[in-house]
Amino acid sequence: MTISTGAKLPDAKLVKMGDKGPEAVALGEKLKGRKVAIFAVPGAFTPTCHSAHVPSFIRTKDQFAAKGVDEIICISVNDPFVMKAWGEATGATAAGITMLSDAASEFTKAIGMDFDAPPAGLVARSKRYAMLVEDGVVKVFHPEESPGTCEISGGESLLAAI
Repeated sequence: MTISTGAKLPDAKLVKMGDKGPEAVALGEKLKGRKVAIFAVPGAFTPTCHSAHVPSFIRTKDQFAAKGVDEIICISVNDPFVMKAWGEATGATAAGITMLSDAASEFTKAIGMDFDAPPAGLVARSKRYAMLVEDGVVKVFHPEESPGTCEISGGESLLAAI
């Protein structure tokens, strides 16, 4: 079943790169009592994700903060080493966007946003979406119809909805 507005996100374990290597991140704890924008992409360094989706949140980060958003999180079904490198390559890390790995696609599958595209080498990947979450509850949910487009899931679109 696909996640929807009003639903509580599952308390997933994601991974980020810390100073000493991979570190577990309890999503439920990270969201507790906070307003967070989360966006997910099919893959780090893939064309639309790299040239459109991440840049849209970098451009709008200050505007999200002005609306009371405590943090912007990018989730991808990539390992934490790739997410670290991608955050550095795009400027997302420098902009303060948190890059989290859902390497085993457990969170993605739990919210019903997984898909496979074997011809493109994408298996158990995340569909493209953006959401605003308050205290772990989805307040705004913008899933894309196609993984190759970034229209309603872009930073500007989510910002306009809050």
